[in-house]
Amino acid sequence: MSHPSDQDDPFEDIRQKTDNPMRRLFAEYGAKYKSYFGLGLFGSVAARILDLLPPLLLGIAIDAIFRDNRPYDLPIVPQSWLPATTEGQFWFTIGAIAFAFFGGSVFHWIRNYGWNSFAQNIQHNVRTDTYDKMQRLNMDFFAEKQTGEMMSILSNDVNRLERFLNDGMNSAFRLSVMVVGIAGILFWLNPRLAAITLLPIPIIAVVTYKFIDIIQPKYADVRKTVGHLNSRLENNLGGIKVIKTFNTESFESERVDDVSMDYYDANWDAITTRIKFFPALRVIAGVGFVITFAVGGLWVLGEAPLWITGGQETLDEGVFVSFILYTQRFIWPMAQFGSIINMYQRARASSARMFGLMDTPSRIVEDPDADELEVTDGRVEYDDVSFGYDEETIVDDINFEVDGGNTLALVGPTGAGKSTVLKLLLRMYDVDEGSIEIDGQDIRDVTIPSLRKKLGYVSQDTFMFYGTVSDNIEYGTFGADHEQVVEAAKAAEAHEFIMNLPEGYETEIGERGVKLSGGQRQRLSIARAMLKDPEILILDEATSDVDTETEMLIQRSIDKLTEDRTTFAIAHRLSTIKDADQILVLEDGQIAERGTHDELLAEDGLYAHLWGVQAGEIDELPEEFIERAQERHAQADVDVDDD
Repeated sequence: MSHPSDQDDPFEDIRQKTDNPMRRLFAEYGAKYKSYFGLGLFGSVAARILDLLPPLLLGIAIDAIFRDNRPYDLPIVPQSWLPATTEGQFWFTIGAIAFAFFGGSVFHWIRNYGWNSFAQNIQHNVRTDTYDKMQRLNMDFFAEKQTGEMMSILSNDVNRLERFLNDGMNSAFRLSVMVVGIAGILFWLNPRLAAITLLPIPIIAVVTYKFIDIIQPKYADVRKTVGHLNSRLENNLGGIKVIKTFNTESFESERVDDVSMDYYDANWDAITTRIKFFPALRVIAGVGFVITFAVGGLWVLGEAPLWITGGQETLDEGVFVSFILYTQRFIWPMAQFGSIINMYQRARASSARMFGLMDTPSRIVEDPDADELEVTDGRVEYDDVSFGYDEETIVDDINFEVDGGNTLALVGPTGAGKSTVLKLLLRMYDVDEGSIEIDGQDIRDVTIPSLRKKLGYVSQDTFMFYGTVSDNIEYGTFGADHEQVVEAAKAAEAHEFIMNLPEGYETEIGERGVKLSGGQRQRLSIARAMLKDPEILILDEATSDVDTETEMLIQRSIDKLTEDRTTFAIAHRLSTIKDADQILVLEDGQIAERGTHDELLAEDGLYAHLWGVQAGEIDELPEEFIERAQERHAQADVDVDDD
């Protein structure tokens, strides 16, 4: 058995073709919310500018008001606006600092509102678009991909994008403004000392570039392994009954431990890289602070070297205080940039996986000029139909006609291609060769919604949605009134058991209908089809998994449902289809026999032998039939192992 962690990322091929996924994210989704982006950006810039004012005002106040060794002036502010007296300058400074704090709070709110609105709207659109694309892919996509992998993209990856768009983008612009603003102020105060203070920046840039190069593939591995972990957990929770009945809890715990350890190893690899990077940034920025303090302090004392001072013997104490305060603020942004880069790389890996899913091509392509399907008689014709997966033929050269209102049954051994033949009618897949027509209209020339609206499908796998009985009967025929729901339930022999439920039609049936028996779920599925009232009905082994008594009730429902409509039925229990107008016997994807029940029994071929099996006449079966059955089942086991 292959281990999930040994498999490639299901979206790896397409993900690698995604060119600059973050640029695409902003182009396709961010542009629609540029007003929120602008509001967040404006709030970030304004808030940070105001945050930078208090240290500057403090340094000017020390030198101009308390030390009186320089004139009282502020950058950009005209001198005529400033008070001329020391007392006026003192109170003006207090007022300016108070304005900076209170005004900054307002702009911080504007910033957070803008960035959160921007991130939440994109997150919502990305998730819904990705889901919409996924659910429209053809069925072989879902056969190849694990549910947990897709859930990981729709949940974890989309959430990572939101965190970067909100926290990451917010922090990136906020810190950019702070770094640029601090650098500008420092150069305005003292260009020579500013140049020394900013020396660590090129080193930080080189270290950050190296970090990006190393961490990017590590985060891609993390996203892949968490998808495998989710797939294993989802698979095990769905099969919990089998695990318990076969006493395999220990075996499954080991398998979960294996995939969890794969995730642990990949994540720890990324973590060890990250935790080395962040302290390195702090050390580099801290060295810059120490150098600034040492050089500035010596300068204030008049002991700095001439090549630093440029002839200016001493440095004003207020300028030195401002430098120290700004340098302290400068260290934190330098370290925070590492965290932002980290969030960006995680978001980039997630967006690549998301676009990988969105770019997955579908084999079902609707003609943009397709017409609506019009069903008059319900006549269906298969003309030389062939279909296969990955160069393996599943059905080959299928030809038959069904007149409107008639019933055609498909029987045959497991793996003969019965379900595939009818899934082609539903356009779950498209034929590779030949055509399928309904009342003379090729189903590839009509819209998919109009096709499926005319078709009703009842399967042995009766999926029920979380909700009430009424919700599940109405599903697909939204807007039906309660009387119509009740009539459909009565026709499906379901009304009596529904009324015995605690809250009748409003009873919550649990996830996948776990509170109901298999027969009850099947009758609700038939009621759902009856409420839809389709022109063409497909029954895919609708009674195969129920007891004899329940089968009798369901068969009565089906008899009512099939009246006066074209019906296709797949059945292993041949007694349920012996009255069909035409029976096709499939073997190895081809039609081996066709006719009515009596005609096929008279031929004494495959159908007659299958009938003999169900009649308990095993000893009378020819040896050739038994050997062929063994070969088919052996091949089926090989196919399962390959999967």
